[in-house]
Amino acid sequence: MPPSTAGPPPADGLLSAARRNLRELAHGLSHASHPPTPLFADSPDRRLRLLPYAVVIALAAVFIPVTIDVLTSDYEAPGGVAGALAVGQAAPLLMLAHRPLQAWWIVFTADVVGALALLALPEQQGTIWPWTPPAIVGYLFVLLALGLRESRRTVTGVWLMTGAAGLLLHLLAPVRSDGGALLLAVLGAVVLVSGAAVRERSDAQRRLVEQETVNEAERARRTLLEERTRIARELHDVVAHHMSVITVQADSAPYRIGGLGEEARAEFASIAAGARESLAEMRRLLSVLRSDGSRGELAPQPGLDRVQQLVEATVRAGVPAELSLAADVADAVERGGVPQAVDLSAYRIVQEALANVVRHAPGARTRVSVTVREGSLTVLVVNGRPQEPGSPLEASGTGHGLVGMRERVRLTGGTLDAGSLPDGGFRVAARLPLPPPEPPSASLHPEDP
Repeated sequence: MPPSTAGPPPADGLLSAARRNLRELAHGLSHASHPPTPLFADSPDRRLRLLPYAVVIALAAVFIPVTIDVLTSDYEAPGGVAGALAVGQAAPLLMLAHRPLQAWWIVFTADVVGALALLALPEQQGTIWPWTPPAIVGYLFVLLALGLRESRRTVTGVWLMTGAAGLLLHLLAPVRSDGGALLLAVLGAVVLVSGAAVRERSDAQRRLVEQETVNEAERARRTLLEERTRIARELHDVVAHHMSVITVQADSAPYRIGGLGEEARAEFASIAAGARESLAEMRRLLSVLRSDGSRGELAPQPGLDRVQQLVEATVRAGVPAELSLAADVADAVERGGVPQAVDLSAYRIVQEALANVVRHAPGARTRVSVTVREGSLTVLVVNGRPQEPGSPLEASGTGHGLVGMRERVRLTGGTLDAGSLPDGGFRVAARLPLPPPEPPSASLHPEDP
């Protein structure tokens, strides 16, 4: 392998990089990185939105007369010159709320012009040059506004131009310069770094809030998809049972019913083949839903006949619960008047409601009621406040448990009412529609066709 011939970068590469950085720096100094909107513009508090305006008005109202007084009394500047410099150095502070970069250009130019104007006046004892005390303090407020609003490249360019202007003025009159330029450069660096740190921290907090919002929406979406997948798996078992019955009946019809013609036998065979194909399609769909390698439950899907077991398990968990199961509900379940989808959905709603009581309100007295009323199956789970104050298993809920209830109610075309009670308890009421009862079939006379 030949030895590496890599050496220092060519000179033209360094020059092109320097030119590119200078172009970016010049663009940052000439173009604001934010729209002309003040801080806290999106705040719902009106007083907080008005705060930037109040601050800049107060700064201008203070610095204009103070600058005039300092220039006339300490530097013995003429009144007209002092007034013009005061307006040029302090009036742009009114722009800090919306356009701090443009305000900096005006203040920076006015400060340089003021330093040159003071250079033409006799030197006064006890004064600093090239920047006056009001100019230094006002300039620091401008730098603070830039640090809070502009990018890192822009504030770096501002600091470099401030230091360069101070250095050139010092070289122009080294006898008059007594450290004012160095003082502004040091204080300006501190203010710019502090403002940039506050801005970056605020941006990080904002991005964190946005990410948490996205994560919460993603968790809710994932919970909804998982619940729908679970419902699809359970419905597969329910529908597969009916399809299996259809297949068996269609296959056995030619042997159970005598005197069938060829067309009838072909029709039953077609029904059986369609049912078997539907079962195969459902199994393929279920294999996609169970792509994570999970296996289906081999036991039959639960229903209202197992609600009593749920209540007993809840009591063993320390929650005083009682069940009210109407007699007509048990009769409807035994004679098949409750569809399996409704039966399973009612069981799952009671299961999730009792689980929420155990997690969020341990020890609360709970009442479970299942009734049939006006052609609908009504499931009601109500719990009060815990009798003894204690720490719940989960201090705050995400509301994802209600997602499954709503999906199951939507599946059956019912309604769900869930919410807190005035006494601190919680109420879950689901209404699941039932099919109308089938009229009794009239017995046919043997001679009837």
